[in-house]
Amino acid sequence: MKSFIMLSGVAIPFGQKNVDTDLIIPARFLKTVSRVGLGKGAFAPLREDPANIFDSERYRGAPILIAGDNFGCGSSREHAPWALADLGLRVVIAPSFADIFSGNAFKNGMLLVALPQEQVDRLMEVAQDHEITIDLENQVVTTPFQDRFAFEIDPFRKHCLLNGLDEIGLTQQMDGDIAGYEAKLSNDKPWIGGAAQPAA
Repeated sequence: MKSFIMLSGVAIPFGQKNVDTDLIIPARFLKTVSRVGLGKGAFAPLREDPANIFDSERYRGAPILIAGDNFGCGSSREHAPWALADLGLRVVIAPSFADIFSGNAFKNGMLLVALPQEQVDRLMEVAQDHEITIDLENQVVTTPFQDRFAFEIDPFRKHCLLNGLDEIGLTQQMDGDIAGYEAKLSNDKPWIGGAAQPAA
């Protein structure tokens, strides 16, 4: 997983509330277990309009999405953060997020920033013409106009994102402990490890 420390970039001032996972990635695109290529189906119903914000010249490929309250509600499909990531997004800013989506997004290296509605509104305004910056280490979102919005994040999730650690990476950090345990188990209880048993 790619580490996340700080990101400055164009932000899509989307703002829609109660965006569910079926809008993020409609069911017709779920015929794959691959994370690659799902971006083409992200927000497909909205992108049928040629004037949609996601495909506009300014916002195409932007790494930040600013959304409304209750983002990611609906079904638990993990394809939703996969589609957002394949679209190029690394951060979603909104007043609140659905719990299951939040967990799935974190496991896929995406930073979700929850801010009060008035701060989200301000970022929506700034994003029309200017970039914004998300500093995970200091837990702050800033703009070129000296706006500075602090956000909270679970310390464990922060550690994992800063260090690019998914569940596999966390497990690999314990290679020495695991090897030591397996060696002790093999010595103390060889039958568990599949060692040959003496003939009766």
